[in-house]
Amino acid sequence: MLKMVKNRMLKYNTFILMGLMLLNDACVEPIEPETVTFESAIVIDATITNELIQQQLFLSRTFTFEEDGPLAESNAVVKVASDQTEYLFEETTPGTYRSTVAFAAQPNISYQLLVTTSDGLSYISETEQLTNTTTIDELYVERVTNNNGVDGMAIFVDSFDPTGTSKHYRYEYEETYKIIAPKWKPLDLIPDPDPLNGCNVLVVRREREDRVCYTTDDSNSIILTNTNEFTEDRVSRFLVRFINRDNYILSHRYSILVKQYVQSSKAYTFFETLRDFSGSESLFSETQPGFLEGNISSTENPTEKVLGYFDVSSVSEKRVYFDYDVFYPGEPLPPYIVPCLESKPPLISQAGICILRPLVAGNLVRYFNTNDEPQPGEGPYVTVRRVCGDCTEIGSIVIPEFWEE
Repeated sequence: MLKMVKNRMLKYNTFILMGLMLLNDACVEPIEPETVTFESAIVIDATITNELIQQQLFLSRTFTFEEDGPLAESNAVVKVASDQTEYLFEETTPGTYRSTVAFAAQPNISYQLLVTTSDGLSYISETEQLTNTTTIDELYVERVTNNNGVDGMAIFVDSFDPTGTSKHYRYEYEETYKIIAPKWKPLDLIPDPDPLNGCNVLVVRREREDRVCYTTDDSNSIILTNTNEFTEDRVSRFLVRFINRDNYILSHRYSILVKQYVQSSKAYTFFETLRDFSGSESLFSETQPGFLEGNISSTENPTEKVLGYFDVSSVSEKRVYFDYDVFYPGEPLPPYIVPCLESKPPLISQAGICILRPLVAGNLVRYFNTNDEPQPGEGPYVTVRRVCGDCTEIGSIVIPEFWEE
């Protein structure tokens, strides 16, 4: 399950694009990406698994091209009913609902999602059962050159179901990487607290260690494979993630947690179609299919468009770590996220306006060195952009609980 709600909603951005097709089953004329006719529809992204956790699902509404992003569907009543019990969900953040108790989907039990929105509209899914459990056998990394001639790191998955009943697989990942600010110094600049000193700044020792940070990102694409055409239900060297060697996230130590979901044939087809929609470069210039139907419908209005799927999938996960210098020994690090150019802003301009102090007060720069021989137009300190001397702009100094060196 993805951590970032906005990312999870944006993964299903095709639902939003399909809002343009709600009134027409097909279009053959090229169109501009502008909303002409729009019909709001609920978007339901719900997967429960055999993990013993507080299960989580996401409710939003379609949005137009002119809007910034998904609109959370808040204050809904959400529950999952099984043959034996009901599990209530509560809203933890706008549009995110988590079960009030931990539970794991069980084999041979039917589950059904029920949603009632704040305006009294009700939705119900078809009943679904847990898929066969197939574990990830191996998760491994290799330095490769891809089909486009790009050097980088590839993350592969191997899996095997001897019963031959899994066949349909979906993958998500969560990647965590160490960041080291390349121009960090133990000193920093602060505005002079004495108001009589005008544009002056002071050099002080840093109060915290913000040289080394960690950032975690979630996958934002639909990753699928199947074994329908193979004699065995075996996933071999399936590429889950490729990272260009010039990507700064590889610079030091990198870890990826990969989750493998076994899906039903119907769920797989839904996600495959959704992926193909969102990946089409000619989405608005070629003939488009009609509405993408899931397994959720309105209880009051059978013609209402409901976007989404209630999936009950078994899941398996593995984590792997690697260091850049193991695969690129003696080679330069990838470029940092931004160029770390040095500057020497003056304390005050010729017009008497403070220059360096507002940059320091606005948390935009960090101390790098003293400028012992300032030239005309330069100040007494060498500075860099904050992100070059303080990694907390793009990460956290808190070491993740799972992290291993």
